[in-house]
Amino acid sequence: MLRKANKRSPEELRKRLEAETFTRTSISFYRYVRIKDPEALRDQLYDLWDDLGVLGRIYVAHEGINAQLNVPDHNVKVFRMVVDQLLEFNGVPFKIGIHEDAPSFIKLTIKVREYILADGLLPGEYDVTNVGKHLSAREFNDAIDQGAVVVDMRNNYESDIGRFDGALLPDVTTFAEELPVVSEMLRGQEDKKILLYCTGGIRCEKASAYLREGGFKDVNQLHGGIIDYKHQIDREGLESKFKGRNFVFDGRSAEPITDDVLGVCYQCSAPSSTHANCKNTTCNILFIQCDACKDTFNRSCSGECRDISFLPIEEQEKLRKGVKVFGRIVAR
Repeated sequence: MLRKANKRSPEELRKRLEAETFTRTSISFYRYVRIKDPEALRDQLYDLWDDLGVLGRIYVAHEGINAQLNVPDHNVKVFRMVVDQLLEFNGVPFKIGIHEDAPSFIKLTIKVREYILADGLLPGEYDVTNVGKHLSAREFNDAIDQGAVVVDMRNNYESDIGRFDGALLPDVTTFAEELPVVSEMLRGQEDKKILLYCTGGIRCEKASAYLREGGFKDVNQLHGGIIDYKHQIDREGLESKFKGRNFVFDGRSAEPITDDVLGVCYQCSAPSSTHANCKNTTCNILFIQCDACKDTFNRSCSGECRDISFLPIEEQEKLRKGVKVFGRIVAR
């Protein structure tokens, strides 16, 4: 049984955040490491991190940890020390968020999962530790200039608003779909230099091992993902070959890397890089919507969902049916 869990309503949590007189730092990290008792570790982490005011979404499994969170600025150094005191996570690299225009999380949630990143494959189907070479931002840029094949290991709604020039963009919505799709896209290029990138590196870690198992000889991944790429190019004065915004899975939605607007409104095709969830709660599809359509459709993905969004929640749930909107199954 969990010893601690959030019991406050979302409204109360937001009010508490608004009343804070300090700022927060967004941090993400992962590590593949053998964890004997994820349940016990989960409770230990909750006790330690809740006392430091940590908010976020963390997954713990026998194969490791995947954490996205924020920490009060005045507790960041202590948080680093607390993490390092756990042998499993000592020295794990932190990826620091780029902008804090909006709070990334409003509560602390730590869940035990079967995997920290589901790949849809059977255990032992490939060696997850046989990963590709990690490249710095400078090395990644140089490899692109030299004609390497670049692959976006994120979902289609992420690459819609930001991507590396000339990257292959798998049309998928989950990582489990992506591995076989990428392998097929790269068929016949087993001897070429392959560059993989993702948000913070965790997806590339598994993807590089999968491709190496599949016979690709020169597999490389962007060290620290897009998050750290931004810090590196700013620090070293490098050109950003990533254009647009970096989608993040928290309250900020996206971090701007460059001013380029690559996305288009799903409804009117106007330039936009703002994602929204359909206001029809039985749909809740994630899509790109411009400000004009946001007003016209009441933050909904279609005219049907707009009409439903005005109904009481109980009535909305009665209308749940499987129909396709923007290629996905949603409620009518």
